[in-house]
Amino acid sequence: MFLKPKKKVFVIGLDCAPPKLLFEEFKEYLPNLGMLIDNGLSCRMRSIHPPITIPAWMSMCSGNDAGQIGVYGFRTRVGNSYTQFDISTSLKFSRIEKIWDVLARHKKKSILVGIPPTYPVYPIDGCMISGFICPDAQRDFTYPKELKSEIEKLVGEYLFDVVFRTEDRDQLLNNAWEMTNKRFKVIEYLLKNKKWDFFMFVEIGVDRIQHAFWKYYDRTHRLYEPSHKHKDTILNYYKLIDEKVGRILSCLDKDTTVFVVSDHGAKAMKGSFCINEWLIKKGYLVLNKYPERIEQFDKLDINWKKTKVWGWGGYYGRIFINRKGREDEGIVEDDEYEQLRDKIISQLQEEVDQFGNKWDTKVYKPEQLYKTLNGDTCDLMAYFDDLAYRSAGTVGHNSLFLNKNDTGPDDAMHDWEGVFVKYDPRDRKKIQSDALSLLDFKSQVLKAMGIDSGSPPAGR
Repeated sequence: MFLKPKKKVFVIGLDCAPPKLLFEEFKEYLPNLGMLIDNGLSCRMRSIHPPITIPAWMSMCSGNDAGQIGVYGFRTRVGNSYTQFDISTSLKFSRIEKIWDVLARHKKKSILVGIPPTYPVYPIDGCMISGFICPDAQRDFTYPKELKSEIEKLVGEYLFDVVFRTEDRDQLLNNAWEMTNKRFKVIEYLLKNKKWDFFMFVEIGVDRIQHAFWKYYDRTHRLYEPSHKHKDTILNYYKLIDEKVGRILSCLDKDTTVFVVSDHGAKAMKGSFCINEWLIKKGYLVLNKYPERIEQFDKLDINWKKTKVWGWGGYYGRIFINRKGREDEGIVEDDEYEQLRDKIISQLQEEVDQFGNKWDTKVYKPEQLYKTLNGDTCDLMAYFDDLAYRSAGTVGHNSLFLNKNDTGPDDAMHDWEGVFVKYDPRDRKKIQSDALSLLDFKSQVLKAMGIDSGSPPAGR
């Protein structure tokens, strides 16, 4: 009697990796990733609203969108405060069922490295190493707790992230290389020395390198610098990833299905649209005094008794209505609320870019995007010129447009489509498919492991 092979899954997460690079422009330089693409199912993977690292990775691992989860970005507004916010940590995702929760019910062990957000770490059936929002290596960043000493003996101080909005790009590059080398050394160690059925890691360095060096690579970028010393930096980083992936593949058996995924894509940043400057111009945001220098929103002298609307910066614009009965100094009556939202949508979508060209801006009411609205959402979500412009929340620019990011150097924006690759060593054949949704990933993994997510474990 022959036992059925034990099905395992190994997931390579490349934060922000776009199809344009992985499937097209860089593929010939990446023999290991290229092999997976050429001998498996590959397609574009549509991200969620909003296409941002947090909450996208947890949406991928749970099959729930941001509305179901109740997290709409890296920051979450605290109650109905005008200025206070929380960082979206793992605590905000505790009530949703993730891949490793399903697997634990089926007595299968998981190893998770760097999945955003997994700080603070929490008990799972297996091992966990925190993702990039962990403040530093002085914290408890592993589960089980004693795993931390093993990591430190192996690589010294573990690195979770790098400062990427900096003009010192040479230092950033050194730090990113060090971080990635250490991460893959740890991954290889865990792969060989710990029991696992499901192994998933996310390398945040892909995102950081692209944000910092995109203008040196992309000839269409408004700030493109030809023949710059960093023109091949992004490619060279992908080559580093590919080399490390090759080492991993050599350790896997033929009963392990390999996935390569990203949470969203990337493209050139055209600039920033100053959402609060626009609201001031339109009379929706009223200041007692316009600042003499560029100020963060929480430092502005705002007349809340006359202010109807304010906004947040980021990869997309979050717009809030100063609603009576909800905000402490709300003035917008309930019977004015919908009319005001509709008016702002129309005005923003009719705007032109800094050169007078029509732009592809979409503004949504959250309930248009999500069947369920949990958590603290905003009143409107704005994607300026289809994500080509950041939303700048600072005030003092005396302009609606900036040629750069208002919170530090940044060359790239997020894009709607990431990558999906599924490679089964026992079923090697190149398949190209129509785009999947990021929300399909959980079911793809469980299917590869022969598990029905809705069924109880055998024997129960």
